[in-house]
Amino acid sequence: MSPELTLALEAVQEAGDLALKYFTQALTVERKGDDSPVTAADREVEQLLRERLTRRFPDYGVLGEEFGETDRDAETRWIIDPIDGTKSFIFGVPLFANLIGLERRGEPVLGVAHFPALRTTFWAERGEGAFRDGHPISVSDSEDLSHSLIVCGSHAAFEIYERARGFRRLVEQAFATRTWGDAYGHCMVADGRAVAMIDPVVKPYDILPILPIVVEAGGAVTDFSGAAWDYHGEAISTNGKVLPKVVEAFR
Repeated sequence: MSPELTLALEAVQEAGDLALKYFTQALTVERKGDDSPVTAADREVEQLLRERLTRRFPDYGVLGEEFGETDRDAETRWIIDPIDGTKSFIFGVPLFANLIGLERRGEPVLGVAHFPALRTTFWAERGEGAFRDGHPISVSDSEDLSHSLIVCGSHAAFEIYERARGFRRLVEQAFATRTWGDAYGHCMVADGRAVAMIDPVVKPYDILPILPIVVEAGGAVTDFSGAAWDYHGEAISTNGKVLPKVVEAFR
């Protein structure tokens, strides 16, 4: 385990403890420029993570959801989503996460997803496999959508980004679909419990920390055409085996 991964695992535990102090409490919710919600918890958790990570690795850049990017020319940078799933967090849904990724020369090299209300943590480092709470995980080997679970984000996003028709095709084929969105859905794919997570709108801090976990578990993270994810504004995580069927549904 690299020093960076060791630090990231320690930092998300602190971040999770801080987030839980706000969880289920009355929160003042503000709207950002893109109309997405933000709370004091989002900002304080990101400040904590930035401080912990840059204290140990001052030469690394940072990209975070709430406070933007520092050291744009740095070869290595941390990617932070302090509370992935803020809408879930606001309404007391326990599927929110603290996300930390590390990117080197444009390539994701490690990712950590901590779900404080569930008391579980996923992580992966390139070439070292994927883990949940210290136990190795892998994607499902199912190729049959009719016996499988597909998860997704907001139904409204499918309409807004004109992906609703394709998603309805998947609903017709799948054994079950659930809106266990955000990082939790992608981690369900990595853990072999869902075969696909469909996310029609993402930002880099939503996916970069998750990508190594899915890939190291044997899965794939792509855009809706099936191309490897490369800063696209959409993302699909699959076990790889169902990817052709998923892509066909959206064609």
